[in-house]
Amino acid sequence: MITGEIKNKVDQIWGAFWSGGVSNPLSVIEQITYLLFAKRLDEIHTAKEAQANLLGEVITDPIFEEGQEHLRWSRFKDFEPERKFNIFKDEVFPFIKSLNGRAGSSYTKFMKDAVFIMPNPALLDKVVNMIDDIPMKDRDTKGDLYEYMLSKIATAGQNGQFRTPRHIIKMMVELTAPTPKDIICDPACGTCGFLVSAAEYLEDHHKEILRDDDLKEHFHHHMFHGSDFDSSMLRIGAMNMTLHGIDNPLIEDRDSLSEDHADKRDAYTLILANPPFKGSLDYDGTAKYLLQVSKTKKTELLFISLFLKQLKAGGRCACIVPDGVLFGASKAHQQLRQALVEDQKLEAVVSMPSGVFKPYAGVSTAILIFTRTDSGGTDKVWFYDMQADGLSLDDKRDEIEDNDIPDIIEQYHQYKQGKGDFSDKKAKAFTVDKQDIADNKYDLSINRYKEIEYEDEVYDSPLVILDKLDALEDEIQSDLKELRVML
Repeated sequence: MITGEIKNKVDQIWGAFWSGGVSNPLSVIEQITYLLFAKRLDEIHTAKEAQANLLGEVITDPIFEEGQEHLRWSRFKDFEPERKFNIFKDEVFPFIKSLNGRAGSSYTKFMKDAVFIMPNPALLDKVVNMIDDIPMKDRDTKGDLYEYMLSKIATAGQNGQFRTPRHIIKMMVELTAPTPKDIICDPACGTCGFLVSAAEYLEDHHKEILRDDDLKEHFHHHMFHGSDFDSSMLRIGAMNMTLHGIDNPLIEDRDSLSEDHADKRDAYTLILANPPFKGSLDYDGTAKYLLQVSKTKKTELLFISLFLKQLKAGGRCACIVPDGVLFGASKAHQQLRQALVEDQKLEAVVSMPSGVFKPYAGVSTAILIFTRTDSGGTDKVWFYDMQADGLSLDDKRDEIEDNDIPDIIEQYHQYKQGKGDFSDKKAKAFTVDKQDIADNKYDLSINRYKEIEYEDEVYDSPLVILDKLDALEDEIQSDLKELRVML
């Protein structure tokens, strides 16, 4: 979790931009990201140097070549403001845009339109000094830093594009457990949070991806796919992926729903996504094959149809949906839920509390986990009633002790392994038979099936209560008499 100290530093940097004449929130984020990127590149190069010195070898695959020392953050940050400004504008920024010609095609494509808009040396000098105090080596801190900056966009959530909290992303990745041969996609990828988290999971749990040549090639050039129609977000996402060591993620600038992208059907083995929650499209502008699953204009339903079409047979998906998807009474809602239960294998529904997306949305959400089979396979559906995610459910989102996430991950993996008893519908985790769901018009809201145990309250009889009141009255009168004597 990002600390209050780092939040304050980001707020100060934000204020410096505003007072310096850069007021568009997205522009501020982009400019900060360029500087953070330059700082991180120097840290990566320094780590490579340290390793080479330790082994007594020549540095392999250096970020900076001979003669480019002045482009390193640790060097130019100490230059006087005018020189610092000219070097960053004329040399460092072009270097970042192309990564000296070594960056993958996705990165260079989205950086092509990047512009450096710092108005003067004084602002750059002030911001560089502030950023130099922010620790960037810890990847969780870096991820939380990005999330906090994105939360400051005034328009966040206006089109349903809520930034997914990092700990929720990590939980979804843990639940789906990516493998080294997976082909992973987020069709509404934004800043690529899901893809980055999946890459981190693989690096932690499957060390062979960095040793086996074929797996390494797949990891860097074929595994990660994403699309979005916000080029600014994609530019930040491309830098995010590059910083996490993905050479060439396949990121595309396009609206996944509005065109018939036949080339992306049956393409992926794992989809992780938090698609837009609200909004609607015209039927004419929606891919026709999506309307075959459920004829609707609602984007939250169309995206689930998209996931089903883009997954390979046997491919799995974990996606966030608004609660309305679970119990909506329209024909389209029921058709989609029926398709998940009857035609595919619906694995799990994790109900999340409404404060998870605060401070920029109070919407209630759930996570759906399913596998594409096209031949059914749903026998039981595993439900979990998440009540706490380790943070307070108000706008402050302060860290608290209560946290169901570790239990969710442990219990779900036990369920998948055929272990544990999930028959008690009074528990946080339980299963529901497919037939019960069908009998309830495929309603997937947890409150439809969770049993609440009410305890009988035992009260004293009225005469006993009156006797207690008399005794209390006598005690009061006695105390008053003692008080009178004292006066």
